Amino acid sequence: MQHIAFIGLGNMGAPMAHNLLRAGYRLSVYDLSAAAMDALATAGAHRAATAADAVREADIVISMLPANEHVRDLYLGAGRVLECAPLHALLIDCSTIAADVAKEVSDAAAARGFAMLDAPVSGGTAGAAAGTLTFIVGGDDAALDRARAVLGAMGKNIFHAGAAGAGQVTKICNNMLLGVLMAGTAEALNLGVAHGLDPKVLSDIMAKSSGRNWALELYNPWPGVMETAPASRGYSGGFGSALMLKDLGLAEQAALGAHAATPMGSLARQLYQLHQQGGHGQLDFSSILQLFQAPSR
Repeated sequence: MQHIAFIGLGNMGAPMAHNLLRAGYRLSVYDLSAAAMDALATAGAHRAATAADAVREADIVISMLPANEHVRDLYLGAGRVLECAPLHALLIDCSTIAADVAKEVSDAAAARGFAMLDAPVSGGTAGAAAGTLTFIVGGDDAALDRARAVLGAMGKNIFHAGAAGAGQVTKICNNMLLGVLMAGTAEALNLGVAHGLDPKVLSDIMAKSSGRNWALELYNPWPGVMETAPASRGYSGGFGSALMLKDLGLAEQAALGAHAATPMGSLARQLYQLHQQGGHGQLDFSSILQLFQAPSR
């Protein structure tokens, strides 16, 4: 069985790594959180002392990190992945970062003889835990063919978006739309409740009407409407508001670079910026509902 090095064991990375263990892969893991590594070690993974140590004997390296600078540092800086991984290793970055950074890292990897994919995911923490993520892949066909079995152990859908960086462009477009949908869903629910409607009844009606959307049906932002949603556990876990703000910022940068108009994406970014300034950056992004509730308190 192939040996996988998994770097980044946050809310998404940890359950993804657990699914690789369940699929029978040999796994070395590294994260800045000792507790996160201990949890994987208890499940059977090797706890590496550094990222460089994790990748030394890897057939596949998978990273799931928060932002551009972390990915750059892992592959091009102090993480020393390109120095320490064997040349036959396939590199897969599942982080959501700027497309130009993904291309920069991919080009540097190719210059050293590595095959690399950018493979950001959609599906949230529930999808990561259930192994039903969607992988949105940028890179060449041969590298993707090598990756399919491993990605299939963590996800249900694998889409090839195009060349290096295309996975990131696609993910940024998706997350911009998600931010817009969540803000709009929260705003609509708040309006209905302000007029005395039951939020669950309103949600059920809209879910069968033309306002139907993923945020409303599968990730409802109103506490108590959906037991499995972060809103019903104090907006803990899930996808942080600070990360949504980061992704909306990436979308705005991409729009400026391409001279594309994204007024709704820009407005969503401003709303999440206000929300973070209110001290809610670590709460799940569905907590944007609280921004609309605040004036009525």
